[in-house]
Amino acid sequence: MSYNAFITRETIESDEEGPLADKAVAVKDNISTEGVRTTCGSAMLEEYVPPYNATVVERLQEAGATIPGKTNMDEFGMGTTTETSAFGPTDNPAAEGRVPGGSSGGSAAAVAAGEADLALGTDTGGSVRCPAAFTGTVGIKPTYGLVSRYGLIAYANSLEQIGPIAPSVEEAAELLEVIAGPDEHDATTREAPGSGEYAAAADGDVEGLEIGVPTELLDGADEEVVETFWDAIDELEAQGASYHEVSMESLEHAVEAYYVIAMSEASSNLARFDGVRYGPTPEYEGNWNEEFAAVREEGFGEEVKRRILLGTYALSAGYHDKYYKQAQDARAWVKQDFDSALEAADVLASPTMPIPPMERGESLDDPLTMYLADANTTPVNLANLPAISVPAGETSDGLPVGLQLIGPAFGETEIIRAGSALA
Repeated sequence: MSYNAFITRETIESDEEGPLADKAVAVKDNISTEGVRTTCGSAMLEEYVPPYNATVVERLQEAGATIPGKTNMDEFGMGTTTETSAFGPTDNPAAEGRVPGGSSGGSAAAVAAGEADLALGTDTGGSVRCPAAFTGTVGIKPTYGLVSRYGLIAYANSLEQIGPIAPSVEEAAELLEVIAGPDEHDATTREAPGSGEYAAAADGDVEGLEIGVPTELLDGADEEVVETFWDAIDELEAQGASYHEVSMESLEHAVEAYYVIAMSEASSNLARFDGVRYGPTPEYEGNWNEEFAAVREEGFGEEVKRRILLGTYALSAGYHDKYYKQAQDARAWVKQDFDSALEAADVLASPTMPIPPMERGESLDDPLTMYLADANTTPVNLANLPAISVPAGETSDGLPVGLQLIGPAFGETEIIRAGSALA
């Protein structure tokens, strides 16, 4: 069966020997690959072929990996279902008739279906963790600055990170070891404590681990998702961990703050797609404004246009302080709450997604439903912290449920160790 996990199937071989020499690693289609089409799931970039490789692609090749192609995604990373792609939706191998999550749904589906051993996705507000949860795979959103973003076609620079998707925590950790580390092309990167020790941390030892459970991330979640979450916490307790509940009031406002910031950054980043620098070239007839608008009307899908318009509005004169500045204040509050909660816990835990995988088409006509589904994942990006999604179990209908574990900045070894006790 075809799941439409790939937009472009073109193999990139490596002549190197290394830790990934026997692995096929699929790459999300917003990560630049020299000589291989990179579309961001958009008609705007349907024929775009990058002249260089992203740093993570260079590192995959140095590690001996084979890249079997570029995976499907929500257009420019804007979505939670991989249904906004200009190249058609991706199906969920783990739940027939359901979405695979987004925006890295193609990467997760490729791994879940066995069409790739491992995959790279990107996570701006949950876009690695959501599809991992919906497909029963493992996804890691690294600390901001651990993995180079050079060659990533930006959606929201201050929020996004490239991360691994894999069948197990240990395999995800092995892939993270390959792509992590400082890069002279990305000034936000740094050498982090624990680098090179991620795979070794996947030893399943949670004896003495203290888990904090933010109650706000359980409020409003599907009843079966919550039950499955607590079953996973019980399993960690049985292996020697303990937990306590914690309140983080800022989380009530996090998803709203996230969307104001993300849409504002998208408005700026996507201004380059004008038919001159990127995108289809218009037949210029003297009115530049009309031609510019026509290119963007033709090249962008409805969700991308919606977010550009909202972001432009939030940044406009008279509204910047009312929306964007307040969102940044809320972001600082979220970061403070996480720092405080992590003083009393090694990791924080929640359901990755508050709902099971949605039926195809369910959220397309109701964008707010899609945005609210990100309530548990977006706070992590606001705080620039690491998080992992591991399979927690299934609902009574057999739908996958993910457990999210959040760590302190550059605390990847902690979340990997905790996650490996379950997957």
